[in-house]
Amino acid sequence: MRNGGTWRATVATAALGTLLAATLTACGGARDGARDGAGRDVGNSVPRRSAETTDPTRIPGVGDHWQRRIPADSRQVVAVYGDGEDSADSTVVLYTKRGTDWDRVRAWPAHNGKKGWTTDHREDDKRSPVGVFTLSDAGGVLKDPGARLPYTRSAAFAAPRWWAKSHWHDFDYVIAIDYNRVKGTPPNDPTRPEGDARGGSIWLHMDHGSGTSACVSLSESGMEYLLRTLDPDLRPVVVMGDKAHLKAAR
Repeated sequence: MRNGGTWRATVATAALGTLLAATLTACGGARDGARDGAGRDVGNSVPRRSAETTDPTRIPGVGDHWQRRIPADSRQVVAVYGDGEDSADSTVVLYTKRGTDWDRVRAWPAHNGKKGWTTDHREDDKRSPVGVFTLSDAGGVLKDPGARLPYTRSAAFAAPRWWAKSHWHDFDYVIAIDYNRVKGTPPNDPTRPEGDARGGSIWLHMDHGSGTSACVSLSESGMEYLLRTLDPDLRPVVVMGDKAHLKAAR
């Protein structure tokens, strides 16, 4: 069911089965991310802007190779800074463009693929794809928290109960990363234009404290904030990868 002011009719049983099958190919994560002693989301080891060394018209820590791939009309960037090529730890930072400058809005500790990152993602390689991707669609098990992106609520997102209990809330909220998928469809649509071998169902979703199959996971409060903030009129994108790859000049 897509948002837009009213709920649509319940999804037919056959369609629900198809969507559930697609969901099972998505990566893992769950409810609570790392927080500081006051319960606030925090970002660790994130490139911060320095007036002496950083151009405010650029996303910090991102070299020319990836800066050029950020669409000129994009005014929201979710940057995912991986700790290392083979690390599952990362930090998510939201930037908003005001005039010609990018402002750092908020940051959260996060996780990525349990084996790290790759520039040539393949199905089940347990690595998150490095790149710049649009963010077009959202959804989850829970009701729409006020998302600006089109939001599909469906029980088909629920993680199977044979998974570890810590993963049961993985997909309460998800935002589809437009890697090998059809924009304008629910995040768990199984269509993969580049073929199954290239993998798919790469999402931002809720964190359980360790690496995923390929997605990026962060806290429930972080997901709620992104859902309420990412605006399709501002052409949001995600810039994601380990810090070394993100700094690439070519």
